[in-house]
Amino acid sequence: MSENLVNVRYMVSDVQASVDWYVDNLGFSVHLNAAPAFASVGHGALRLLLSGKAASAGRPMPDGRQPEPGGWNRFQHIVEDIGAEVERLRARGVSFRNDIVVGPGGSQILAEDPSGNVVELFQPAARA
Repeated sequence: MSENLVNVRYMVSDVQASVDWYVDNLGFSVHLNAAPAFASVGHGALRLLLSGKAASAGRPMPDGRQPEPGGWNRFQHIVEDIGAEVERLRARGVSFRNDIVVGPGGSQILAEDPSGNVVELFQPAARA
């Protein structure tokens, strides 16, 4: 993975329609298309992760809140060992919205900053 790559995740209502819109209208290229659950498109140093309800990022939170377009946008902080990082941050009093979830691309958890903004900790899946 490039150190200069910026990952942004958007919750979307229709993954394929979103892929088409970003590719057709803004010149993004498709990195991965696993519609209807997930797709990754890119433009320069930006990798836009498009997640639908069927993606691991679309799962409901323990308190019942549902990720939806416009309200769950966040950036990813890539970590090498998500379990150890969560343990370290919990010891420091960091709040999390959920537990670690695992999907085809890797493992993630949502931390909240002091204002309630979301930071996604993400450990990419091992590739063969």
